[in-house]
Amino acid sequence: MTILDPRECTTMAEVRAGVDAVDRDLIALLARRFAYMDAAARIKPVRETVRDERRKAEVVANARTLAEAAGLPGGAVANLWDGLVEASIAYELAAFDRR
Repeated sequence: MTILDPRECTTMAEVRAGVDAVDRDLIALLARRFAYMDAAARIKPVRETVRDERRKAEVVANARTLAEAAGLPGGAVANLWDGLVEASIAYELAAFDRR
């Protein structure tokens, strides 16, 4: 099925195909993001440096600002990013422990 621009969708099948395509793209981007967590685990000298609350707050605030600039609900995106960063920290801790 051809993926249409959301403004061109006239059926739920077209909408769902578009959402599924975006989800595939998001997973690819998440895989790339988590690869950076592997790099961080390789580079950081001690496990205690994996969690950095100041950096976490900065990343979440940046996501909120970018979301709002794009016309998206900043609070909802900030909540998503908080979960993403927590998952990234957990992943990085596991990667650190494997090295």
